[in-house]
Amino acid sequence: MSKVPAKVSERLTKETPKFQKVLAAAKDRDVNESDTVTIISDMLESVFGFDKYTELTREFAIQGTFCDLAVKVDGSIEYLIEVKAIGLDLKDSHLRQAVNYGAKQGIKWVVLTNGVNWEIYHISVQGNVEHEKICEFNFLDLNARKAADQDILFMLCRRGVSKGLIEEMYEYRKSVNKFMVSSIIASDPIVSAIKRELKKIKHGLKVTDEEIKEIILSDVLKREVTESDTAKETIAIVKRSQQRAAKKKAAKKVESISNTEE
Repeated sequence: MSKVPAKVSERLTKETPKFQKVLAAAKDRDVNESDTVTIISDMLESVFGFDKYTELTREFAIQGTFCDLAVKVDGSIEYLIEVKAIGLDLKDSHLRQAVNYGAKQGIKWVVLTNGVNWEIYHISVQGNVEHEKICEFNFLDLNARKAADQDILFMLCRRGVSKGLIEEMYEYRKSVNKFMVSSIIASDPIVSAIKRELKKIKHGLKVTDEEIKEIILSDVLKREVTESDTAKETIAIVKRSQQRAAKKKAAKKVESISNTEE
């Protein structure tokens, strides 16, 4: 994650507590959706650094209906925001309208919020339109002086959007997750490494790769991360990556031998 610029950090430290008070008061009054949209619009300007008059569009038209807010940078829509009343629990069904429009227009990101709770979704089109939650946070729980909390807010800031930080977070989550780690643990190189370590512990031990892999899959890892569709897709990714690495290593070895012979 890119370092939060000093100017942005100063703004987040100053403005976040202000809007935490505004949101807490609005929640106590149980304000309606329209009033919540007004608060979010003010937050996008004061906290996240957008120009309210040129970079925010309210009631953005979506196939005859409207998405509450669209955030633009240099004339291009970066993400849509679907706002619900501050007292309303967020539901996946609230996203349908914005996700379908975003998919058709090539917009990758949708934010669902009631002012307090914020959820960031990635839109993808692979045959069917799908959306995946990549991040969520409670604005009232944030400590604007903490670097980790500033990093979360910076993703949605104008400077963060310009740097592609939401995309960076998405790619990170795709690479660093329980499915990827479990697939690597059960892969051939790691199984071979475990076998070597076991033989160091018990000299002369006879154990096969298949036995070790069976223990990993049956007793060490949860079924969710070994047998689901996502797990199967991730296993295939890990295998392809390791095969590419093996080919590169073999090619370098051949090149080294050839250079030595010359």
